[in-house]
Amino acid sequence: MDKKNLKLQIADHVMEYKENYYRLAYSYVRNPHDALDIIQDSIAKALASRETLKNPDTIKTWFYRIVINTALDLLRKQKREVAAAGEILTHYDSGALDRYQDIDLEAAIQELPAQYRSIIILRFFEDLKLEEIAEILNENINTVKTRLYNSLAKLRITMED
Repeated sequence: MDKKNLKLQIADHVMEYKENYYRLAYSYVRNPHDALDIIQDSIAKALASRETLKNPDTIKTWFYRIVINTALDLLRKQKREVAAAGEILTHYDSGALDRYQDIDLEAAIQELPAQYRSIIILRFFEDLKLEEIAEILNENINTVKTRLYNSLAKLRITMED
């Protein structure tokens, strides 16, 4: 497939599944502006490295992986930055974005280690098959199954408390 057609195929795919990718990015950063930045950066990275896509049929898992890596990069970058003073943050926080349908579950998922949180999000919020998750995370299918089982057990314990 030539580069122009692949570029168009990537663009069409991202437009078709943009809500899924945004939801995935948002699940990592919990901020709509950062989630949009992640999607924008992911699109740029995908277009710049489109030659690494060996099989156009795997574009979905390929782009999910780019979004996850970009989100993790942003989170690492934010950890290195110095946080502003609490009173400044409180002053500017309207609380408008803090409405969750199930705040306990949301908090429990956010407390999971990244490797477990990724599997929960991809499986239950993105409704991906375990095989797709294994491909996205570049892990063995049995590792994904084990981590899914462990993460569900951790969530159960947290939710029971």
